[in-house]
Amino acid sequence: MIDETREDRLIDTFATLADTLVAGYDVVDLLQTLVESCASLFDIAAAGILLADEDGELEVVASTSEASRLVEVMQLSAQAGPCVECFSTGSVVSLPDVEDSPPAWQRFRDSAREQGFAAVHAIPLRLRETTIGTLNLLSNIPGALRTQDVRAAQALADVATIGILQERTVRESNSVREQLTLALNSRVVIEQAKGVLAHTRGVSMEEAFALIRNHARSNRVMLSEVAQGLVDQTLVI
Repeated sequence: MIDETREDRLIDTFATLADTLVAGYDVVDLLQTLVESCASLFDIAAAGILLADEDGELEVVASTSEASRLVEVMQLSAQAGPCVECFSTGSVVSLPDVEDSPPAWQRFRDSAREQGFAAVHAIPLRLRETTIGTLNLLSNIPGALRTQDVRAAQALADVATIGILQERTVRESNSVREQLTLALNSRVVIEQAKGVLAHTRGVSMEEAFALIRNHARSNRVMLSEVAQGLVDQTLVI
């Protein structure tokens, strides 16, 4: 049996991540797969991912261990550390030795030291100018990541970023489609209401629509609500 090389495992990881990008995939599962893969691919002890919410606040969404999660949470509580710096700058931030942390990162350093981590490398999850989070690799021994490891980690982070943004796009597209469907359905009701009003008031369709619009504006309600009331005969104008 031929031993599997790291390159083989890296290819398998990309294939696995690609498989998760089919219709109906779970973003959290995608990110958990990513951190677990990183932990096995690189010379690290743990990995975690922080994502920004709608307000730009970072939150831990995937982690290989409670220890790495605690360090990340400590960074967020102090608003300082390599992961926060990585998100702010959109660039890779490597800290080969946590003992070399700047004074502003003291809480992060103390937490990392307590959990047995000696080095942290933060990789941005970004697409062009948009940074949506960070992939964080933690080691229990001091030392920098190899250049090829940084490149591989960034490639994996890029795949995850595309997956996340694709999911958001699909979700937003669904919302747009729902809004379009609602608009089209509302238009049908409005046309029905115009017919009702034109018949009962003896006016043209254009005049009927003007009456409906004026009533909606005067009462600060939606056109579709006025139209539905006319069709249901629960409203008289």
